[in-house]
Amino acid sequence: MRPELERLQRIEHHLLGQPSADWHVQELLDADLAADTDLQRQLYQGLYVAGRQQLRSELVAIHRQLYGTKRLGRVAQFQAALSNLSQQLRRYFTHLG
Repeated sequence: MRPELERLQRIEHHLLGQPSADWHVQELLDADLAADTDLQRQLYQGLYVAGRQQLRSELVAIHRQLYGTKRLGRVAQFQAALSNLSQQLRRYFTHLG
């Protein structure tokens, strides 16, 4: 596996509750590890928010089909969440490049 993917895998294991015993040592030896971990955490949060917004949007659409009631503003919130996620992804891949 490429070193970048191995690094990302280590970060994901750490964030998902499967940290290695020497994580703090790795952070001391690798100055960018903490920053990369924080960026990955932010990406996860962005995906979580985007997923919640998408579910809300789908529920609003179902409600609209069933009852004909519109809820304004949800589309704008969903677009903002996607924009935020897009910015985070751009920063992440620029950082890797």
